[in-house]
Amino acid sequence: MKTPRTIVVGITGGIAAYKAVNIVRAFVLNGDSVHVIATPAALRFVGKPTLEAISRNPVHTDLYEGVAEVRHVAIGQGADLIVVAPATANSIAKIAAGLADDLLGNTILASTAPLVIAPAMHTEMWNNPATVANVAVLRSRGITIVGPGVGRLTGTDSGAGRMEEPDTIVAVALAVLDRAMPAGEAAASAVPDLAGRRVLISAGGTREPLDPVRFLGNRSSGKQGVALAQAALARGALVTLVAANLEVAVPTSITTVLVGSALEMHEAMTRAAGTADVIIMAAAVADYRPRSVQVGKIKKEDVGDTLTLELVKNPDILAELSTASRPGQLIIGFAAETETDADRLLALGRDKITRKGCDYLVVNRVGQDAGFGTERNTVTVLDRHGVIVNEVSGSKMSVANCILDLIG
Repeated sequence: MKTPRTIVVGITGGIAAYKAVNIVRAFVLNGDSVHVIATPAALRFVGKPTLEAISRNPVHTDLYEGVAEVRHVAIGQGADLIVVAPATANSIAKIAAGLADDLLGNTILASTAPLVIAPAMHTEMWNNPATVANVAVLRSRGITIVGPGVGRLTGTDSGAGRMEEPDTIVAVALAVLDRAMPAGEAAASAVPDLAGRRVLISAGGTREPLDPVRFLGNRSSGKQGVALAQAALARGALVTLVAANLEVAVPTSITTVLVGSALEMHEAMTRAAGTADVIIMAAAVADYRPRSVQVGKIKKEDVGDTLTLELVKNPDILAELSTASRPGQLIIGFAAETETDADRLLALGRDKITRKGCDYLVVNRVGQDAGFGTERNTVTVLDRHGVIVNEVSGSKMSVANCILDLIG
């Protein structure tokens, strides 16, 4: 039976505090022991009874409660992981400055457990030089920052500062926890395994224009590529994401280059590849594009009952990157196949890695109900000799971390 790990969830006073309920619930369902520390301001947004019912433990709020048991120190000492979500601009400033004027601040200072922070605030506050500096300080200490995302904020505002969705925060936090140092060692001194590594990732599906309103595309949502970027960031990497037509938000903490077509992705990946230590081609790139793009909308009245398109082959980005790779640079490709027979799927993967020349190939079956657009993935990872090095089935974040384990 799994041994429960102790996770402290700190909730501070922002409107996103209501989302923390789902974060607490996810940790509990994962089999972890969850203890909530809510600031007085947080309890103005979400009720204490709700948090106690979901966490199955008393909610702590007051620095001077449990003095006899030295609770202001004991909670932090017993934590395996601390997650602050939402983390307001004020709470981030206090953590960066090492202030301990409340129970949450004391707990963080008294703990050597990994710390994950999910910021939530208005765009102007997130972009304020003081917040930018405070976040930089926290990152320099090895603290994991998840998000924020871009989207609808309080009222009519929209922009960067929206707290990442609970499932993303939980997935990143669990990845951090799984890689924490053994109990008894100073986790604060731990260096993330990808610290300083430059990781270049492609994600999404390219679209090849036919005319100003139509395109040839595919069903890739970009979820697996974004999960790879989030996981790599949580493990200390310097991440660049080349994103094509994503259906999922990307945290603003990830450097993102937006592209549309295969030619645009080819240019962006080629430009960024020179400084990358690791390249992961997770995007679904069109093999062909129309030879010419019509200036105006193609009208059936002008074309008739049939439409003939002439397509030309797009550059093979993965093969080119593999050929041009420098010594020590790791190239990981993806192969999305609809083959349902396991042996034939494996044969397709082995043939493809021979043609592409990459170091590893992640083979996954896709279809109407698998791979593209779903929350889970099932993959087989081959090395350059066609040998199976891993087989993984699970959430796209768990698959992402298994792929990143290849980097070493």
